[in-house]
Amino acid sequence: MHHYPESLTRELSAKAQQFRVQVLKMIYDSQSGHLGGAFSCAEIIACLYFQHLRVDPSRPDWPQRDRLLFSKGHACAMLYTALALRGFFPVDELMTFRKFRSRLQGHPEPGKTPGVEVAAGPLGHGIAVGVGMALAARMGADVKPSAQSAPSALASTSRVYVLLGDGEINAGVIWEGAMSAAKFRLGNLTAILDYNGIQQTGATADVMPTEPIADKWASFGWHVQEIHGHNVAEILTALDRADEVHARPSVIIARTTKGKGVSFMEYDNRWHGMAPTEAQYQQALRELEEGLA
Repeated sequence: MHHYPESLTRELSAKAQQFRVQVLKMIYDSQSGHLGGAFSCAEIIACLYFQHLRVDPSRPDWPQRDRLLFSKGHACAMLYTALALRGFFPVDELMTFRKFRSRLQGHPEPGKTPGVEVAAGPLGHGIAVGVGMALAARMGADVKPSAQSAPSALASTSRVYVLLGDGEINAGVIWEGAMSAAKFRLGNLTAILDYNGIQQTGATADVMPTEPIADKWASFGWHVQEIHGHNVAEILTALDRADEVHARPSVIIARTTKGKGVSFMEYDNRWHGMAPTEAQYQQALRELEEGLA
């Protein structure tokens, strides 16, 4: 288990806040996008792309890379921001988000945007796709490269991570994938649940009760951790612990705040997919920039 210095946790926390500022600018400029669920996963994404994942921005198809499947695809402004700042494509391109002929579509698409691993329009597919990728990575230890091998074929050292939304887990295919992952004892698969308690039409507890959430995942045979999803040290430690579980898949239940960092957006389902007015944008920008001070 790594010990992470306070300087690193401060740096990653600041990076997450910078991500929020960038996402706000993108969604205000395009007048389209999903702020609430993007803001709730900022620290998770910062920890993954700037500390934990083995990726090479100069070689997005590097076989040995780890894969992050951004299953809650509507919040992809946050994914694009991290990918650009990590070097997968020019930062200037971020302001083309959701615009005509942009590579940064409203839902991510592999093959179009460097670093995107899975299409995520319809919700719920991430775990099932992750099971296939994790199985492929396991098989990679026994498969010799050939002229027919795809350049992006998974290597046996690759790990697969899936970022889920808590509204998304209403989908039955999530639980089919969860059963399959346990059946095949996929220790190289980790799900991270952005558990912010709010989805498009209201509180998740009212739309489709999910508690006791930890017991549910445990009953499906997964190794379960619960953390504060905006605490960088807890996120990094949980990711390390998940990597040390080899006989079954892991899930990290990250309790977060929808709309994190902007007072009038927090815990409000109206900000699931609404773009701000100019006055709202200016207030949100002030609050987020104050958080960077």
